[in-house]
Amino acid sequence: MPEQRRCRDLLFLPAGLTVALGTGASGQTPANTDWPVVTGNNASQRYAPLEQIDRHNFGELEIAWRWLSPDNDLMESKEELQSPRMRPRRHEATPIKVGEKLYVTTGFGQIAAIDIERGESMWTHDPEAYSQGPAANIGFIHRGAAYWKDPDLPDTGGRLLYAAADAVLRAVDILSGEPIESFGDGGQVDLTLGLRRPVSRRIYGSSSPVSICRDVVIAGSSISDGPRNPEFPPGDVRGFDVRTGELLWTFHSIPREGEFGQHTWEDGSWQYSGNTNVWPMMSVDEESGLAYLPFSTPTNDWYGGHRLGDNLYAESLVAVDCRTGERRWHFQMVHHGLWDYDLPTSPILGDIEVEGRTIHAAMQLSKQGFVYVFDARTGEEVWPIVEREVPQTGIVGERTSPTQPFPTRPPPFERQGITFDDLADFTPELRAKAPKIVSQYQYGPLFTPPTERGTWLMPGWGGGASWPGGAFDPETGMLYVPSFTWPVVNVLSKPDASRSSFDYVGRIIRDIRGPHDLPLFKPPYSRVTAYDMHRGEIAWTVPLGYGPTRHPLLAELDLPPLGGGVRAHILATKTLVIVTSGRSLAFAGLEDEAAAEGAGRDDWRVETPMLRAFDKATGELIGEIELPAHSDGSPITFLHGGRQYIVFALGGRGTLPLELIAYRSPA
Repeated sequence: MPEQRRCRDLLFLPAGLTVALGTGASGQTPANTDWPVVTGNNASQRYAPLEQIDRHNFGELEIAWRWLSPDNDLMESKEELQSPRMRPRRHEATPIKVGEKLYVTTGFGQIAAIDIERGESMWTHDPEAYSQGPAANIGFIHRGAAYWKDPDLPDTGGRLLYAAADAVLRAVDILSGEPIESFGDGGQVDLTLGLRRPVSRRIYGSSSPVSICRDVVIAGSSISDGPRNPEFPPGDVRGFDVRTGELLWTFHSIPREGEFGQHTWEDGSWQYSGNTNVWPMMSVDEESGLAYLPFSTPTNDWYGGHRLGDNLYAESLVAVDCRTGERRWHFQMVHHGLWDYDLPTSPILGDIEVEGRTIHAAMQLSKQGFVYVFDARTGEEVWPIVEREVPQTGIVGERTSPTQPFPTRPPPFERQGITFDDLADFTPELRAKAPKIVSQYQYGPLFTPPTERGTWLMPGWGGGASWPGGAFDPETGMLYVPSFTWPVVNVLSKPDASRSSFDYVGRIIRDIRGPHDLPLFKPPYSRVTAYDMHRGEIAWTVPLGYGPTRHPLLAELDLPPLGGGVRAHILATKTLVIVTSGRSLAFAGLEDEAAAEGAGRDDWRVETPMLRAFDKATGELIGEIELPAHSDGSPITFLHGGRQYIVFALGGRGTLPLELIAYRSPA
């Protein structure tokens, strides 16, 4: 590698990515790099300037090791963890890499250090967080830890911080895994305390990493999406001293009396409404001292007659001062949300060049398939976001917002709303049968409100972008977004008054099949979209996966890949876009995880789990590697001992063991 190229690699490292120089042939080749944040860096770029794995050797990657999570032993040894209700539904753990080790949290709230060379545990800390029972919504799932090193004590190893399903924020020593006794109460802070309303651990927990900015630990929460009453805990975000665990500030997600935005919760609904929490990861900017909080939907995802108004800060991106929690700017993506279109991922921060001006941008991906782009320091829209009229509700007691915000640029990365033109047309016979099926329910453009008849959501509440987010190359200004459409139907109904005091509750119908069990709508059913963010334009889009091409009625049509309807995880390097994806969630019968696990490979509905590489400039599929099990975790990449690794989670559905798998470049 030329000397000039090596220097450029080191100079353009994204914030938060560190490099330790080893000795190579020239004495200056980087031998080790870190991945110290679950999203690669504090800017959530999921990018590493590495080029050892490229189009020429991707197909020759070797498995370095497979590490079994200590949660497997817990499920084997503890009878109370063996029931299907207690087993982790997914294995979404994402490790971080600091120095010679990986550090990973588990769904049961354990944390472990892994020797990278051997793939063996060096220590494991088990605080028995599982004793409190499964967390809200998703059960025993956790996505990773945060790392902090005291700049005043450079010779110490540092500490790892995470909040688990039991809603306890913990700090452990990175060298030993032992609790930091000076942090909180013997190494932990109970997050259920100090809130404005009492909360139960059955409806309040944590599944995503905390963020650290200017020595402040910023913690969100996961709150149950199944409330029975309008009175529910609010998702206030809090900042704690990283050294002591002392509470420094609280940002009220539902404004209190006299606070900005209170008027958007009419008839005093700010006093009892809840949720509006930050369940995904957050981004932070050490230089500006800002943290970026992506908020979710308020209590009752589908009905809001008890909380009339726009409902700030629900479904908003809010930038706050890291040290004080003071709001600097905000933007609400959905007014008076009724679609569960909460912000599912941390905004991506990065510099883009727009009409000759360098802008440090915040790029927020959404479930509905938009990329909202702001000046990260001021909140100014980079391209206009306009209010457009949307369909209105006919539900008595409900009042929808007359307009919703639509970005004018970049174009959406998913199909939005439904018309007859969206129906699958593989053959004239199949197309002729589709209108009768789709017309069983209300359909229309994006933001068509829920109805008692049932209303199509396109994308569905689990579609569009999700917590894996996208990847941004800071050298080229290219943004890469994996997504899947997953249309569903939401049906409103009046609940049993003895069980709920809501006027209406919603339920989701997922398994609506098209003719002959085929998808009802046109492909692709999952995709990767590449944006040139200097221009706000789509550079390319490719289907992700093969989809129903093996269906008996389609097998003879010689169709291209249609997209497998899979949720994917992504990272970018200097040479490739790398994507992991698991089994399909979109096709009939396979929403059930046991069915997906048990289906044979000759079943046309089964999308084989894959590790794929794409050309960054064109979207050309460079290669794909069949995975030994389903993957629900995000990949990370780094150099260790002069070789590039890709590591991510496997298993966790049905009875599959929970693992990490490490691929590395050929020797």
